[in-house]
Amino acid sequence: MPRNRGRPPHDDVLTRTEWAIVHAVQHGMTTKEIARRRGVSFDAVKFHIDNAMAKLGVSNRQALRRWFRAPKDSALGKAVSQQQTAVQNTSVAVGQVSRSVGDIRLAEAWYRDVLRLPHLFTTGTFAFFDCAGVRLYLFQAEAAPPAESILYFAVPDIRRAHDDLHARGVEFINAPHMVHRHADGTEEWMAFFKDPEGRPLALMSSVHD
Repeated sequence: MPRNRGRPPHDDVLTRTEWAIVHAVQHGMTTKEIARRRGVSFDAVKFHIDNAMAKLGVSNRQALRRWFRAPKDSALGKAVSQQQTAVQNTSVAVGQVSRSVGDIRLAEAWYRDVLRLPHLFTTGTFAFFDCAGVRLYLFQAEAAPPAESILYFAVPDIRRAHDDLHARGVEFINAPHMVHRHADGTEEWMAFFKDPEGRPLALMSSVHD
């Protein structure tokens, strides 16, 4: 019997290699960085990016960063909704994180009404919110807020969280994308968005197969 030649068949919009490269682009990596990380040529990565954009009907890299669909064979693609697995640490726990803002009233309304974090209380130029047991402390700074650590909000269903926030007018920097698949099949997904002052925040989700 004649042997089948060529690439193995797949029923998804992108090949596995194209998915990996698209997710790397959505995470903010350059073509050169992707080539170095994957151990292939710059032109090979560019070829896959061009192919993916043609298949998806997007015209530029910025549009590709915001395009979203989960791969069919991914845990997220198979899941309707997943429960977030909490990582327990019996020796130490984070009780509070702080972040500066330019306008405490604007920030209070946005974190309460758009992100819908439970508002604990506001006093003067300080506002406090509950993030599943970790307290978020916002304080108004006199100078323009500097670059700070990114807050990653863990969500059980990153697709739903992305769609809900997008519907509330939140500007996303990129679409949900897979950043790592563990040996047991667990996938790490992220998506970055902007606060009212244009600084980055993020959603994160661990999805189990």
